[in-house]
Amino acid sequence: MSEMQRIGVVGGGAWGTALAQVAARAGRDVVLWAREPQVVADINAIHENRTYLAGVTLDPVVRATGAFTDLAACDALLLVAPAQFLRAVLADLAAVLAARVPVVLCAKGIEQGSGLLMTEVAAQVAPGRPLAVLSGPTFAAEVARGLPTAITLACQSQAMGDQLMTALGQTTFRPYWSDDLIGAEVGGAVKNVLAIACGVAAGRQLGENARAALITRGYAEMLRFGLAKGAQAETLSGLSGLGDLILTCSSTQSRNMSLGFAIGEGKRMDDILASRNSVAEGAYTAPVLLEAASRLGVDMPITEAVVDLLYNDAGVEATIERLLRRPFKAERVQP
Repeated sequence: MSEMQRIGVVGGGAWGTALAQVAARAGRDVVLWAREPQVVADINAIHENRTYLAGVTLDPVVRATGAFTDLAACDALLLVAPAQFLRAVLADLAAVLAARVPVVLCAKGIEQGSGLLMTEVAAQVAPGRPLAVLSGPTFAAEVARGLPTAITLACQSQAMGDQLMTALGQTTFRPYWSDDLIGAEVGGAVKNVLAIACGVAAGRQLGENARAALITRGYAEMLRFGLAKGAQAETLSGLSGLGDLILTCSSTQSRNMSLGFAIGEGKRMDDILASRNSVAEGAYTAPVLLEAASRLGVDMPITEAVVDLLYNDAGVEATIERLLRRPFKAERVQP
């Protein structure tokens, strides 16, 4: 493969914009595709995404577009479309990109209806295309501002991984290569659901002990599910698993934790989501994750509680009480 100088980013939200800034800071030529004409206009005219990442001045090398054809000359593509839209977006892109161009999947979720991970969706839509997964503990605003960040870059080819790390890596954005795409994906998807649970506990003022317990027992759920899907335990204990879980469950900067916080305060999910312009992936992942876990015979009581709160009109107090009344047992992280 030749040097990856031209980087395309698909998705004009906060995370896509932050990754465009990362690539620009690494010295790459960057084209950012955004669905919203206002985002495209603002980035090109004033070098700021006022809609999703206000207050961050973008490198002028970041050029925004609303046309997929402008991505045709890219050497690598970062696909940051929300998980539930990835199939449709990638189908459109497949007609534009050369088959050799690697696609780096940056969405964290499981597809509704199919129950597929993002790599599984991509393999159906664009079979044979080189794929990678970028996932880890990141808040977009901090990444965009150049604050220190470490992240997992998973792909089967270490040579491609080295090229992508060279294209994006820098002192304040440190990718670590893994060959475990499933593990990187499972960690990113499951932690969003668990962050909602931690948000509920925070909104209900249950204390830091409860948050620590939810993170730890939630990690046990993540690990059980990941191993059942074929992930490596060390991946789930790394940046894209435990690392991302800790970050997302520790601050209401997380869209998922803030959603849970509002539910813990007594608000309804539909009202919360209607007031936002960003996506809380965990809300869409939770029921799909629970179905997938059931098929695999994996017990995920925290995930089940989140689904009950979001979709089954369960009361917060009753749901918490049900979790707390589960039988005492030995501590087991792995099956």
